[in-house]
Amino acid sequence: MNRKKTTLHFRYEKRNLLITSWIILFVLVNVTLLKAQDSLNKADVLEKMTLANDYFMNKWPDPTVNIVTDKSRPSNIWTRATYYEGLMAIYRIDPKEIYFNYAVQWAEGHSWEPAYGGTTTRNADDQACGQTYIELYQIDQQPRRIEKIKTVIDRMINSSKIDDWWWIDALQMAMPVFAKLGAVYQDTTYFNRMYDMYMFTKTQQGDSGLYNNEDHLWWRDKDFDPPHTSPNGEDTYWSRGNGWVLAALARVLDVMPDDAPHRDEYITTFKEMAEALIAIQREDGFWNVSLHDPDEYGGKETSGTAFFTFGLAWGVNNGLLTDSVYKNAAIKGWEGMVNNALHEDGFLGYVQSTGKQPSDGQPVTYDKAPNFEDYGLGAFLLAGSEIYKIAGGTTDISSENKTRNLAIPTVATLYPAFPNPFNPQTTISFAIPKAAVVSINIYDINGRVIRKLVNKKYQAGVHRIIFDGKNLASGVYFVHSIMQLPGKQAIFTKKIILQK
Repeated sequence: MNRKKTTLHFRYEKRNLLITSWIILFVLVNVTLLKAQDSLNKADVLEKMTLANDYFMNKWPDPTVNIVTDKSRPSNIWTRATYYEGLMAIYRIDPKEIYFNYAVQWAEGHSWEPAYGGTTTRNADDQACGQTYIELYQIDQQPRRIEKIKTVIDRMINSSKIDDWWWIDALQMAMPVFAKLGAVYQDTTYFNRMYDMYMFTKTQQGDSGLYNNEDHLWWRDKDFDPPHTSPNGEDTYWSRGNGWVLAALARVLDVMPDDAPHRDEYITTFKEMAEALIAIQREDGFWNVSLHDPDEYGGKETSGTAFFTFGLAWGVNNGLLTDSVYKNAAIKGWEGMVNNALHEDGFLGYVQSTGKQPSDGQPVTYDKAPNFEDYGLGAFLLAGSEIYKIAGGTTDISSENKTRNLAIPTVATLYPAFPNPFNPQTTISFAIPKAAVVSINIYDINGRVIRKLVNKKYQAGVHRIIFDGKNLASGVYFVHSIMQLPGKQAIFTKKIILQK
């Protein structure tokens, strides 16, 4: 670090003055956003998310077919895996059966395997699809849904190699897989190996790590750390590359228990990045392709902006970013995308094609289609899911006044709670083929009723309710349901785990 710091000292001093000016301008501009925040409408947010997602699903009615661009690739590569992260996000706030089925069909079509098949890959890009596999397993705990991705990660844990994540995109592709497995199996081994690999990328990869502790941003890979500079003598911080990292940190923190090892490291870096990013947001809500040098193929770019919007909004919703400037920046990013990038038919403009640096995929314009449309949409849906919450929406989409009959089932069923383990809320879903009186109670391990959730008549269909355990101690609980159907009674019990 000494060589870098000495070489770049003058440039850092100049940049610090520039960033200070940006912060002052940012605060002044965002005073006007208070009214925009008041006018943010959750129904409108969901409408925009649905429009963009419908465009994609209509274009790809069969999610299992190969993606053909310059060559043919399986549809569970990292680009499509990122889309399914977003699909699961919109499903959590608007649980349409078509979304769930689209995800299951995709995973089944690939036999729940990583991209390109097999269980030996160490490539983070191939493992990204595992994030959705694990979430689908949490909804319906069929072992085949999780066993192959678990085998892949277990093979990595059982080796001593920790330098696989040599490019920062890999953090978003693979870190949440490790974190989700750690949460599902309550096994800190996954958290510890994830930390070792992450810290190698951050502090050792390349010359002496890919994270700049001065600017609180990341070089995409070793090709961009000093002495590399942009045409104007700035560091090349690629927008989407840093978006991958901020999203990775948010998605990891979202599933890790509060007492999981190394959580503080991720929180610290997340906050540092957030502070650096709000200082360089464009007035139109976007971020430039090249974050510190708008003359190096600058201009608005949707995928990076969407990831930043997601990360900032997630930080606000989870109490990590408490200053109003972060909420305003997230709203500004969302409104910039829906007003300037989202077409009337749902197509997203200003999405940079695949690459590794600002010059790739240029020009990035409103009408130009990138070589892959899926990862930009995935980031947009992730962003929308958190903006929806800022606008007053919740994932309590099946409370008494929001029950949705998604389909008429053929048998009565109590589904596994999702997420599980959970903190502090989980969704309890059940299905009844005919109108029935349904009671659902929560029991502790001693068989005592600690919460009576519902006891009323429901119409035929699929219903969801939220169980909030914020006032309960960590531990094992049981969901017990009795469904009084015509001529018979259906009784179910499911285990849930509250992890605080």
